[in-house]
Parts: sequence; C-alpha cells; structure tokens
Amino acid sequence: CQWDMLPGDFPPWQTVYGYFRDWRRNGTWEHIHDALYRDVRVLEGREESPTLAIIDAQSTKTGPDARGDVGFDAGKNVKGRKRHIVVDILGMILKAEVHSAGIQDRDGAALALDKITARFPFIEKVVADGAYAGPIAQSNSPRPVEIVKRSDQAKGFVVLPKRWIVERTFAWLGINRRLSKDFERFSETALAFIYT
Repeated sequence: CQWDMLPGDFPPWQTVYGYFRDWRRNGTWEHIHDALYRDVRVLEGREESPTLAIIDAQSTKTGPDARGDVGFDAGKNVKGRKRHIVVDILGMILKAEVHSAGIQDRDGAALALDKITARFPFIEKVVADGAYAGPIAQSNSPRPVEIVKRSDQAKGFVVLPKRWIVERTFAWLGINRRLSKDFERFSETALAFIYT
C-alpha cells in the first residue's frame, strides 16, 4: 500500500518510511538479504557461497511518478527501467541493479557483476543469454561468461539449460504486486523492494 495508507497499528508512516529509507541508503536491506540467503543455502544442503551465477535483465514499465533512471528499451519497446539480476542455481538473488531501460544488457552487466566476487568469492562461471555475447560483457565480468543461445533448428518453446532459472526468478518477482510494474518514484526504492 502507499506509505500514508499503512494500517493504524503501525507507527506513523513518516517513521516507517524513514527507517526504510535509512536502511536503503546504508545497505541494511542488502546485509539482511545476504544473511538470509546464506542460511537458506545451508538449509538446502549447499555451501554458503555459490559456484555458478546466472545473469539476465528485464525491462519494466514505470508508473507516472517515476523520477530519474527512466529510459527507452528499443528492443522490447518499453519506456521505463531495467532490472538486472544475478541468481544462483536455486534461483535466489545474489545481486540486483535497477537502472534506465535505455542501457544495453552488456553494459548493465558491469553494474550487476561489480564486486559480486567480494560477496560470493567462489563463483567460477557466469551463465548468460546472447545479449551478453562479445568482449564488453566478458571484460566486465570477474569470471568467464558462458553464453547459452537458442538453437535455430528448434521449433516452438524450448527450455534452455540454466537460463530457465533466472526467468523463473523474474516470474517470482512478477507475482508480487509491488514488483509487477515499477511503481516507485526512485530506482533505489525499487532495488530495495527486490532485496526485501
């Protein structure tokens, strides 16, 4: 709901939003996310740090109040913002970035993969689609990039190895009403809601 429409048993909306904004700015949401992420990996019987990362981007329309970081993605014919996410083999988010939809995927990869190995040092490989092919994405990645392309001979819908995992994560985000479209005024707020 809107901040000023919080239920009466909450503190004043200005206080709640103040904490949300402060935690967004000082990285608390990311720290909470990383701690919970590691716990879930252990519960699933895996190591805390993944060895494989999968990257993709999704262009989303913005609401009428969006300020800054709004652009046009000519490939998808969408005016709005682009969400770059990096996920592990379970589909859980390792890192996310929100930026103008006018930024190409290969250039946005630099933002999404920046310092990812500092947080998750055991990543050995990054899997991506054809939009990340070429020297720009490879030079911006701290690990080798494996491109999974569609087969020209395949007809109809074909599940691509490893690529379906990141697409499923985008579907999970889309189930959340607040993330089905980018309703946020600022891209930093949209990013915080992805981590929460």
